[in-house]
Amino acid sequence: MGSLAAPSPRTAAPTLVSGAQALVQALEAQGVRHVFGYPGGAIMPFYDALPGAAFDHILVRHEQAAALAADGYARVSGEPGVCVATSGPGATNLVTGLANAYMDSVGVVAITGQVATPLIGTDAFQEIDILGITLPITKHGFLVRDAEDIPQIVAEAFEIARGPRPGPVLIDLPKDVATALIEPRPATIQRAPRPCPSAAALATAQALIEGARAPSLYIGGGVGIAGAERALRAFQARTGIPAVATLKGLGALPGDHPDFLGMLGMHGHRAANVAVDRADLLICVGARFDDRATGKLDGFAPNARIIHIDGDPAEIGKLRAASVGLAGPIDTILDALAGAPAPETWRAQCRRWHGAWAPRYDAPGQGIYAPALLRQLSDAAGREAIFSCDVGQHQMWVAQHCRFARPQAHLTSAGLGTMGYGIPAGIGALLAEPGSTVITVTGDGSIMMNIQELATIRRYRLPLKILLLDNAQLGMVRQWQELFFDENFSEVDLSDNPDFAEVARSFGIEAFTIDRRDEVAGAIERLLRTRGPILCQARIDPRANVWPLVPPNSPNIRMMER
Repeated sequence: MGSLAAPSPRTAAPTLVSGAQALVQALEAQGVRHVFGYPGGAIMPFYDALPGAAFDHILVRHEQAAALAADGYARVSGEPGVCVATSGPGATNLVTGLANAYMDSVGVVAITGQVATPLIGTDAFQEIDILGITLPITKHGFLVRDAEDIPQIVAEAFEIARGPRPGPVLIDLPKDVATALIEPRPATIQRAPRPCPSAAALATAQALIEGARAPSLYIGGGVGIAGAERALRAFQARTGIPAVATLKGLGALPGDHPDFLGMLGMHGHRAANVAVDRADLLICVGARFDDRATGKLDGFAPNARIIHIDGDPAEIGKLRAASVGLAGPIDTILDALAGAPAPETWRAQCRRWHGAWAPRYDAPGQGIYAPALLRQLSDAAGREAIFSCDVGQHQMWVAQHCRFARPQAHLTSAGLGTMGYGIPAGIGALLAEPGSTVITVTGDGSIMMNIQELATIRRYRLPLKILLLDNAQLGMVRQWQELFFDENFSEVDLSDNPDFAEVARSFGIEAFTIDRRDEVAGAIERLLRTRGPILCQARIDPRANVWPLVPPNSPNIRMMER
């Protein structure tokens, strides 16, 4: 009788998952906590894989809001925000939000559904080349051809979105790739070493600082992006150098710091613009010499040598030649500079300018004076409150009159100037920091751009505080028409807007209206003490302007005043 052969050991069958399931798992591996999205046909396999995911999906009411909420989430959390949309109009509705993130260097990962690969290029229903459309406004884009590549693509997308200069990344996922079955494999990421300035360049910068008689710090949004606030504050403490900030740089140095002169530029404080104009050394940290900050570039800091410190080497020397450029991790560079004490006569002069030209809040009349309202609100909300802002006059008033203790407390669309940013960004901020007080300041023009997100606020019971400054005008456009277009007021009248308090109540959100100065204190108390979402509609003078203002094609020193 022949012997029986020993049975061979069984190998377990591989666990197969769909491409969409692999995508969910890849997002979980990145530590994603919230995804902002809106479903549709081509992205439906992803939504089929969502139940049981380790992250929460936030259903917005418009895809633009998904991208802007992801932007706000990223700015506050320091991690990439994620938004999802279907093909065609769903994808194109993300474009403004992606451009917003690109202009402000915010890490966002956008995932779009796409028609099945055999249909690409056939003008199929809801087919659009979103990869091509977003090429100029993303750091990178992926069209997934093979479901097995999904874990690696997601890992690379997050790595690119994170930095060192963050920005948006697109992943376009065809429907047949999302439904294909695969055996998932782990992703691998290799990080390239970051450049650091040479010892000679650091020594040159140190010598310039030691020799300066009137140095000024010019702080940009790159400080907050790099998480270099500690290093910046330590450097300023070592040197006592007076500081100014761009719109995105606000909060890097606390707004109430005695050497902080405020925002510079088109609507900057006079003390900030004068200090830069008189400086003999400008230490630019994480700023890019944007036109709204510099005014006429050849008149900006005309007598100053430039030390330019930035995490992105491409920014150094792009618009203004630097005496010395220091590219690399901003905190490392600042820590390596010993600095030197700024001359006391210069510090004292800057403080005198700051005191002499401080904003006044005693405007005549009984109507609501927006700068005073915002300053009172900022003081009452406290140093840790987060303000998300729309675009227009109220945006500049917030920058001028609210005080921020950290960059993450001031969410604003700086580069693109996106109306409708404030409410979605506030939603993202609340989900990033659920325990924080988050206040959206908006206008009667801006709020109409994404007003549908009141439904999102209600659904998720997000305690967003909304201050609506209502002047029944497109205020900033009206101001420019008054000053530079011979008062030819064209298409700026919004007096036929709805009663916004009634609109908010129809969404199930508490709301009230004020129009007198003596109502402000009570309104602020009600806004801040209310546990859930609330909207305060504050009616202000339609003729109110933002001051100061640097006219077009003028140096910052030529400020127009009230």
